[in-house]
Amino acid sequence: MSGCGGGMKLKGILAAAVSRGVTEARARIFGHVLNPTGQRSPHKILRKKLIGEKVAQWYPYDINKDDPLVMAREEQERLSKLEMLKRRGKGPPKKGQGKRASKRNK
Repeated sequence: MSGCGGGMKLKGILAAAVSRGVTEARARIFGHVLNPTGQRSPHKILRKKLIGEKVAQWYPYDINKDDPLVMAREEQERLSKLEMLKRRGKGPPKKGQGKRASKRNK
């Protein structure tokens, strides 16, 4: 009766080998990545389509960024606003005289 136990063991080994072979064949046919150890893999992320092009198409092209006249006018408005704030004493502090510097000096 001892020979009977060995036959069952051989049958299990053969079944595992066949199962492994079928799994590998299925992965080859359908283009799946085989990961029998279950380790982490970036394949799931790399498989997705890149969306950068779609995101770029969603936002309309801004003509004002290319027009030097528009950019010059915006810069002039910014400078005049800054000048008004400076006259009222609300402009940005000189380098080294902001909040942090005043806290450090105390």
